[in-house]
Amino acid sequence: MKNIRNTTILFTLMLVLTSCEKYLEEDLRDQIAVENFFNNDQEALLATNGLYRILLRGNMYGTRGIDNYYVNGADEVGPSRNVNGQIHNYLIQEGVADGNAIWSSCYEIVRNASLNISNIEGNENISEDIRNQTLGESYFLRALAYFHLTNLWGDVPYYRELLPLEELGSLGRFSKDEIRSDMKADLSLAFELLPSEPDLGRASKWAAAALKAKFHLFDSEWAEAKAECDEIIDNSPHRLLENFADVFDQTDRADQYNDEQIFVVDFTTEGIFNDAGTRRTDDYNPRLRDEPSNRNNRPGGPGTPQRWQLLRDTLQTLNQDMSGFGWAVPLPEIADRNNWDPDDLRYDATIVTEYAGFELQFPYYRKNWNLNNTSPRADHHENYVMFRLADIYLMAAEAENELNGPNGAYPYVNKVRERAFEPDKPWGGMTQESFRTAMYDERKYELCTEGYRKMDLIRWGILLETVKSTEHRPWNNPGDNIQPYHVLLPIPQDELILNPNLLTSDPSNNGYRGG
Repeated sequence: MKNIRNTTILFTLMLVLTSCEKYLEEDLRDQIAVENFFNNDQEALLATNGLYRILLRGNMYGTRGIDNYYVNGADEVGPSRNVNGQIHNYLIQEGVADGNAIWSSCYEIVRNASLNISNIEGNENISEDIRNQTLGESYFLRALAYFHLTNLWGDVPYYRELLPLEELGSLGRFSKDEIRSDMKADLSLAFELLPSEPDLGRASKWAAAALKAKFHLFDSEWAEAKAECDEIIDNSPHRLLENFADVFDQTDRADQYNDEQIFVVDFTTEGIFNDAGTRRTDDYNPRLRDEPSNRNNRPGGPGTPQRWQLLRDTLQTLNQDMSGFGWAVPLPEIADRNNWDPDDLRYDATIVTEYAGFELQFPYYRKNWNLNNTSPRADHHENYVMFRLADIYLMAAEAENELNGPNGAYPYVNKVRERAFEPDKPWGGMTQESFRTAMYDERKYELCTEGYRKMDLIRWGILLETVKSTEHRPWNNPGDNIQPYHVLLPIPQDELILNPNLLTSDPSNNGYRGG
């Protein structure tokens, strides 16, 4: 089966399928001669690959799009200078950092996936294997789009079949619970349709199970969440790697995947799209103009090279460079080794404060940087790891604790901690409540910057207190600004202008209008 990055005749179709920026602006059925498409396996694959291509955008996973709202504004990441303050400092309003581009891209996925499903299902011109695969992928990616939409905005417009433009343009908001219930059912169907063996960059049945588990976890449906996690743990080909750092090592472009990764957004600098590389890595890579500490000092005395020149020369010998933006650096508390268990091996694989013999001015996330010159600025090849097995184990542990207390939950969390500690430090002797609160930090240290911390804090009901009690740098003050309604975004201003019915069920717009 062809990998996404090897499908070389995809571009023309995708220009059609992904040309509109706002989901209400155009009726795709006016642009696509559907009766002349979906006639064979290749065309079904092309249409489905177009859904994956939307994930590559900067407003999704290509840079800080999704990360702006899932990673920033919590207790993990902050900017190294006075940038991105609207989001990090909770200065969001209608029309100001309201996520409009993410909204548009997610609804583009919804529309195109719905188009695929209606034309692939029962289509005898497509072989059964490809029909099942592309249907399963379309169900999965549509559910992923609604996952983001309901996480970020709660109740949102909802449809499963393409509607006339006038009807689409007047849709009100539907209950988040109704949407998510349908998506869970769709993911059950996707699980049956998708292949078991992962194809690089494509969704497998285990990706569908992982997303369904996320839906259940976020909705506190503990039994269902645990069942999905157990299905993956017991029956999937995925395994925990022995070394934590290896999970994130993508320096070898020929070996970017590993057995722990369940689903990734596949980036490549060798694809046929201009946006095939990611810029997200640049947020985590240092910029040499900031580094190292005491950068203008001359260790050899007057007339000798400055410390930044020595670092630059050292990097050159390693075929490396610090050419990033340095926006996404660890906040002071998580960067401080004293706030981690002294035997936690994940710290050195996650945080870096010294490199190549030079003390750095800022800490950085080692797990997310790539200094190799083979990973060039603004066109990196690193994949975005969306689901991995360690997260599944921790989700299972949390669900089991909520269902039955900690005794049955220990084996799940301790499986993850076996790799994390030397000597081993398994959990035991906890109450249900102490296990629950200990999981707050366990997920933080295992999964930081992987796109779930802020949503975890929201579903635990502790986002506000966490932001207010976390140390931030002098140019940031999120604790002064955050309000209870910041657990959701306002419906984007551009969408309200197009469709005032979006305010019918909630004139306050998720609290941003004070109603």
